[in-house]
Amino acid sequence: MLQAIAFYVFSAVMLASAFMVIAARNPVHSVLFLILCFFNAAGLFVLLGAEFLAMILVVVYVGAVAVLFLFVVMMLDIDFAELKRGAQQYVLVGAGVGLVLLLELMGSASLWKFSAASHQALAHPTPAGLSNTEALGRILYTDYIYYFQIAGLVLLVAMIGAIVLTLRHRPGVRRQNIGEQNARVMADSMTVVDIKPGQGA
Repeated sequence: MLQAIAFYVFSAVMLASAFMVIAARNPVHSVLFLILCFFNAAGLFVLLGAEFLAMILVVVYVGAVAVLFLFVVMMLDIDFAELKRGAQQYVLVGAGVGLVLLLELMGSASLWKFSAASHQALAHPTPAGLSNTEALGRILYTDYIYYFQIAGLVLLVAMIGAIVLTLRHRPGVRRQNIGEQNARVMADSMTVVDIKPGQGA
């Protein structure tokens, strides 16, 4: 009974905060509501027995991504009123996309309920004697190790691409040359000046 009450409380707060993310006029408030939504989603993961996913959601998304969003929104001087001024012409397109997503969610939920009702007993998500984190690690680093490595390579390529796209060779900007720094000798970096008494430098 307590688990059901906690589920409905977390779900209600998460849905309300998710709605406020898109309804709030202040972008800083939107990010704060997004953080609240992440916390409630982590609570739902804990109720489902996926404590590792809950921890990752709090540490990565709340502790890094959402806080980064908050600092970026607070530091950038963006005229959000000007951005929202031309958004009314896309109301019908947005409503159509939202309706399609709603129908897809309802269809998937009905199919999930039908498939769950057809099975008398569902298998336990984690094997006996293993924690959720250990079971997830065993599956990730044994059965899906190649996919994990491919995902790492994709992220590496994305990081290199972002660096290359933001790299600007502008004239007059001093750049670091590792080869020149390693080949430096004392004569290139130091000048000995013999100043006579009574003379200025």
